[in-house]
Amino acid sequence: MLKPYLDEQLVEAGCDEAGRGCLAGPVFAAAVILPKDFTHPLLNDSKQLSEKQRNEARKVVEQFALAWAVAQVSPAEIDKVNILNASFLAMHRALDQLGPGPESLLIDGNRFKPYQGLPFHCIVKGDGKLLPIAAASILAKTYRDDYMMQLDAEYPYYQWRSNKGYPTQAHREAIQAHGPSPHHRRSFRLLPEGIQGRLFE
Repeated sequence: MLKPYLDEQLVEAGCDEAGRGCLAGPVFAAAVILPKDFTHPLLNDSKQLSEKQRNEARKVVEQFALAWAVAQVSPAEIDKVNILNASFLAMHRALDQLGPGPESLLIDGNRFKPYQGLPFHCIVKGDGKLLPIAAASILAKTYRDDYMMQLDAEYPYYQWRSNKGYPTQAHREAIQAHGPSPHHRRSFRLLPEGIQGRLFE
């Protein structure tokens, strides 16, 4: 069972991102404040759920959360600030939208850039330990997947419908055949050294 909170006395926002390891598309992040007594059997680390379960869990989060928000950072911004800072920026943008605001932050992972002086706790694999982080992981993942499905309609040969921008062999072969799209992250190694350099000349 996932724990509903870290500190019962504080308004805690769980934060997580999706798409950090992708070659294409934005990085998404979500921030979620849940009631302290909230439980639901569907809420778990988004990676442990099927696509159908994630979409059902998203409805649960959106219905019962006290506050929730989703934000993104574009491929061009990722290339400018690097993916780690882009992940923090996406979380900050999600937190900016929360109302009421949190008193403490629960961050999935081992690093974070401080936000408005709020206390924060970095929890490795936190999406499998704390409900607010699990809820954020579900929103970030489902909103990003929906976005990549929309892009797939414009660029079907990259097979984003199935790979969601992650570096599958088919995805890399499509980049080599068609070149990068405007949605690819130019600072990432899209193809092996030697080919990559020619791609962006």
